[in-house]
Amino acid sequence: MTTFDKREEAFEQQFVHDEELKFKATVRRDRLLGLWAAEKLGLSGAAAESYAQEIVVADVEATASHDMFGRIRKDFDAKGVKISDHQIRRTMEELMAKAVNEVKIKG
Repeated sequence: MTTFDKREEAFEQQFVHDEELKFKATVRRDRLLGLWAAEKLGLSGAAAESYAQEIVVADVEATASHDMFGRIRKDFDAKGVKISDHQIRRTMEELMAKAVNEVKIKG
């Protein structure tokens, strides 16, 4: 194996590792966001956990955060929860930063 081949393999391994960490952080963020939204919707305990799991599954299946945002926005509107789009998006960003830190620490 040449030096070039070794470098290419190392880059590929790094890419796979980075994508795995990104996926883990996104799932963690989705769960935290689901729990946050569940609290705003007045859910607790098993109902909150179930709602958070639905948010995680919806985002994984849709592969687009805007779909998850739309689900939460719709749920908030249906229950009369007065939280702005900006606040939801800001919370998503804050929770992503928290999730990334947690994933880096835990590996």
